[in-house]
Amino acid sequence: RQVGLAGSSAIITAVLRGLMEFYGVSIPREVLPSLILSVETEEIGIQAGLQDRVCQVYEGLVYMDFDRALLEARGHGKYESLDPALLPRLYIAYRQDLSKISGVYHSNLRARWENKDPQVLEAMKTFARLAEEGRGCLLRRDHAKLARLMDENFNTRAGITKLDPRNVQMVELARSLGVCAKYAGSGGSIVGICEDDAIFARLVQEFERMGCKVLRPVVA
Repeated sequence: RQVGLAGSSAIITAVLRGLMEFYGVSIPREVLPSLILSVETEEIGIQAGLQDRVCQVYEGLVYMDFDRALLEARGHGKYESLDPALLPRLYIAYRQDLSKISGVYHSNLRARWENKDPQVLEAMKTFARLAEEGRGCLLRRDHAKLARLMDENFNTRAGITKLDPRNVQMVELARSLGVCAKYAGSGGSIVGICEDDAIFARLVQEFERMGCKVLRPVVA
């Protein structure tokens, strides 16, 4: 399960939508992410997951449930668009000198998942629980608990794989200023909740010293 914002796979999604419009073909929206992923994995050779593809297709804020039984029965997960107005005020910090190809990250975890690595299997259950609880927090507007879940998400991630110390440094800096932080993708950027403008100003100042940029995303 995942709660995410629209992200990568934009080119394939745009091309596919253009072809569908040109040829007058209609493909159910819930099927598109799996189709896009198959193009990336089978035609391009990128190891990736469904999350970014669902975000790109649905856009905005979306809750995703990738329960195995759902995937096997329907051929796709459960995807639910949520009102972006439910979101607290967020920040995104990103490095200008660092990026990581998600396929490198995913290929290692996929291999460990396929080999039934107990640590990875347990972490995936935790991620699913965090997303489900996070959805509930959004609906209840319980932003304090949502912040704790975001921190737990990063802690779980750090427990199953070696992370770039420059990314970890970003998370530690944000937490030292009293705000939550987790990866916004596979590396190079983090996201968290920052309701206070004064703290946000400090985030901008301190991250600039690290060579990072900070922005407030607008989700519509």
